[in-house]
Amino acid sequence: MTATALRRALFVGFLAGIAGWHLSLVGLVPAFAQRRLIGETITFSYVLLLTLIAIAAAVASRWHAGLAPRLVTGTIAGLVTVLAFFVLAVVVTTFNLRQYFLNATPDLARVLTLGGTGADAGSLLRLVALGLLAGLFAVLVQSLPYPWARVVVSTIVVTLLLGLLRDVLAPILPAAIARFLYGSAGLSAAGAAVVAAVAFVAFAVRWSLGRRAIRARAPVVLPDRVRRPLSTLLILVLLASVPFWAGLFLSNVADFVGFYILMGLGLNLVLGFAGLLDLGYVAFFAVGAYTMAVLTSPEIGQRFTLDFWVALPIAVALTVLAGLLVGLPVLRMRGDYLAIATLGFGEIVRLLVLSDWLKPYLGGAQGVTRIGRPHIGGFRIDSPQEFYFLVLLSCLLAWFLSVRLRDSRLGRAWFAIREDEHVAQAMGINRVTAKLSAFAIGASFGGLSGALFASLVGSVVPASFSLLVSINVVALLVLGGMGSLPGVVVGALALVGIPELLREFQEYRLLVYGIVLIAMMLFRPAGLLPERIHRVELEQAVEEAHEVTPAEFATGRD
Repeated sequence: MTATALRRALFVGFLAGIAGWHLSLVGLVPAFAQRRLIGETITFSYVLLLTLIAIAAAVASRWHAGLAPRLVTGTIAGLVTVLAFFVLAVVVTTFNLRQYFLNATPDLARVLTLGGTGADAGSLLRLVALGLLAGLFAVLVQSLPYPWARVVVSTIVVTLLLGLLRDVLAPILPAAIARFLYGSAGLSAAGAAVVAAVAFVAFAVRWSLGRRAIRARAPVVLPDRVRRPLSTLLILVLLASVPFWAGLFLSNVADFVGFYILMGLGLNLVLGFAGLLDLGYVAFFAVGAYTMAVLTSPEIGQRFTLDFWVALPIAVALTVLAGLLVGLPVLRMRGDYLAIATLGFGEIVRLLVLSDWLKPYLGGAQGVTRIGRPHIGGFRIDSPQEFYFLVLLSCLLAWFLSVRLRDSRLGRAWFAIREDEHVAQAMGINRVTAKLSAFAIGASFGGLSGALFASLVGSVVPASFSLLVSINVVALLVLGGMGSLPGVVVGALALVGIPELLREFQEYRLLVYGIVLIAMMLFRPAGLLPERIHRVELEQAVEEAHEVTPAEFATGRD
């Protein structure tokens, strides 16, 4: 092993150790120590520590071709990582750091040393053995031929995820299956083995065959004109059946995921299709919600007591008007300037609803309650299960409109503006009309989401419309893929659905967001389900970057 490889392995292990220090001192590791995933021993904290060791070993060994160099560098990186854990445990038990770090407790030392005291030789030996095993496992998995490395990693992730979601899945599974799979706190040993075996076989079949192999070797059972409508029908039936088996809590989570899907589809028109970075999208969500509240609640001076179905189109129309008002002043802005301007608009709306000037009309900091619920004849849509169907229909309508707009003349104009605004204008595209249309139509989806949200919750307060909502919507687009309609759904499920299911870790949401987005930028910069144009452009950019010679790079030429 060369000196360069040794320095690289030491550096990677040191970085992983620093990451472990950070996760430990901010409270993530001790908070997850009691969250059991498999049996009574494998907890969420241990999985985090093992993941850091495995990542360090895999990263340090990826630059080598042979198995032996990979094993050496990966093992060194893993050992450096666990030594960093041991040093932190020793520091925590030796010095009183509680006045600086609230989580620097003996409990943290016991977690870091796998149940030891934090300063004895037995703890160090356990950590060294853990580092060796995790490092060797990571290197061996990475050395497997395609697609078996991906199959193994996916199997592990699915098994741990099912253990993490025990409290959600156990109540909706048949009693016999739930008793077999889950113990008192997570997956039982037998349940974990069965889940891992089933997942391994499923992923092996999926990735070993591959789509191209299936198309080349397997006979076509159904033509596309039959298969696509049939698959669409099956998906719709599955979505429509959610309230019947999901229960109250999961239906409520599904409603909130639907709200973010609506906002994501709206912002996707503005950001994904037209390339206009809007960081104040929460303003449209707030306009729709407050319009529904003012028009249907008897609290605000009894000025209006409209029916839900009358107030809903008014809320959407006012949101369209708000989108035009935002679009007009920023027509000439692009990039960072546009982002700052729209961010300011979002803050203006939040401050207006908080102001004493509009308190008689919008309720001020106390907000508005007793917001009207929809009625269909004599039936009142009240519970989250009943409201789910209204949210589902709204999402399907927004999806249909997004598809039609994407394939329309206006959609092609948006794509042209996104690629190069000046060239689009030279080709005869009216930038003013196209941009205002993007802002108006995108705002209408946000207003629809806000109106439905206000009616479901029954009250609106300014705290519900913070900047974090806009950040969440932008983040789900980045995660799913800019301009990708399926990516909006995947991003909403990942960034809204899973955190809602795991509310016990709510205080660490922003930390997890940051980690996920950094990982996405490094490994999947185009998103989980990228749009075809974005994917092709990214691949071309990577190829062009690889073609630049060192001399050209030094002189700044491309």
